[in-house]
Amino acid sequence: MRAGVVGRVREIELVIAAIHADRHILIEGPPGTGKSTLLRGVAREMDIGFEFVEGNAELTPARLVGHFDPARVLSDGYDPDVFVAGPLAAALQDGSLLYIEELNRVPEETLNVLITVMSERELNVPRLGRIVAAPGFRLVSAMNPFDAVGTARISSAVYDRVCRISVDYQSVADEAMIVRKETTTATPGQLNDVDAAWRDGVVALVRATREHPDLRIGSSVRGAIDMVMVANSLAAIRGTDPHTPSVSLDAALVALSGRVRLREGTN
Repeated sequence: MRAGVVGRVREIELVIAAIHADRHILIEGPPGTGKSTLLRGVAREMDIGFEFVEGNAELTPARLVGHFDPARVLSDGYDPDVFVAGPLAAALQDGSLLYIEELNRVPEETLNVLITVMSERELNVPRLGRIVAAPGFRLVSAMNPFDAVGTARISSAVYDRVCRISVDYQSVADEAMIVRKETTTATPGQLNDVDAAWRDGVVALVRATREHPDLRIGSSVRGAIDMVMVANSLAAIRGTDPHTPSVSLDAALVALSGRVRLREGTN
């Protein structure tokens, strides 16, 4: 495990190489593949400043760049001290990584601001002036595939300014290790051998949802973690074992029913 990430050795090396090369990065892959964990882990291990932004339709240029405090403007005017830096301005000034999650949910006008900053490495703010990127500033971003609900296609202008790293679901061994790590840390005591075998079966079940012909979208490893956690709690309530069929079924319904999507026309 490197940078606090299970597996992903190749991807970690690529991210570190791109950061050292002073490149902007886009990590693209399905939900639950550890994109955010990977970037946070690398930033932590490299001791790099990190500004986090959640990408969504409400991320306007003003929220990303910053704004002048209206109350203080009335008394002090448009003084630089009155400017409240947003995550982009803060990352530029500090030479930090600006991490934008769900880049393809960001409005086009906000993406245009990022395109300019990636090209020019500076930002012009009306009534404030020019903010030049300090050494170390880079945009690192992540996004789900275009066909995910609520996503939009990213323009070639964005792709032309980033190094793209594609990630897919991890191996069965890595996912089993993730579930084991998350479930044994969060629950008192260690799972016995029978529970461990059942837990690996949960991982296999979740992985199977991604390939089932009747399912359009399968579950990420988070579904396996939730199913194990719910089953253990439910077993304690019912005074039985997590691998009891009725407990496993109820835990699966709770953990997976909201994560999988049937194909149209499937009964």
